[in-house]
Amino acid sequence: MNLQDARALLNHPDISIDVPQTWADLGCGAGLFTSALSYQLAYGSKIFAVDKNIKVFKADQHAGVMFEKVKSDFVLDALNVGNLDGILMANSFHFVSRKIEFINRLARYFRQHESFLIVEYDTNAANAWVPYPISFYSLKDFFFEMGFDYIEKIHELRSRYSNGNIYSALIKRS
Repeated sequence: MNLQDARALLNHPDISIDVPQTWADLGCGAGLFTSALSYQLAYGSKIFAVDKNIKVFKADQHAGVMFEKVKSDFVLDALNVGNLDGILMANSFHFVSRKIEFINRLARYFRQHESFLIVEYDTNAANAWVPYPISFYSLKDFFFEMGFDYIEKIHELRSRYSNGNIYSALIKRS
C-alpha cells in the first residue's frame, strides 16, 4: 500500500478539523498510516506512534504534526499516552483476541469522547497473519453492542494479499 491509498482510507471530515488534536497509532509499524493521519490533522497536532518494535518507525511528519515514539506492546502493556482525541488501529485490531476487554481498557486514555479509526481486512476468516479478523459487518455489531453510537465505513480498497477488501471505519461514542 502507498501513502495515497492510506490517506484515502483515513479521509473523513470529522477528523480534518482546524483544531489541534492528539491521537495514538497503535501498532504503527513503519508509520505509513501515522504519516497518512498527519495529513488529516491540524497544525500543532500530535500522534503517539506505538509499537513494540519502534525501531522500524520512519514516517515523515506533515504540516507541523508532531510524532512521539512509544515502545510498547499495545495489546498487553499499559500505554504511556493520554488525553487522546482518537486512536488509529490500521491492520492491528486483528491482533487483539479479547476485543471487549481491550476497548474497555482504552477508554481511560481519551480526553473526552472515544473515537477510533480502524483499518482492517473485510473478513472473519483467520489465518497465520490475521489471527483475529473482524469484517466491517462484525465490527459494526461489536461496537454497537459496546455502546458506540456512530459507526461509518469511510472507504475500501482491494487487498493485495487476499481476494477481499480492506476497509476503514470511523467509530465514535458521544
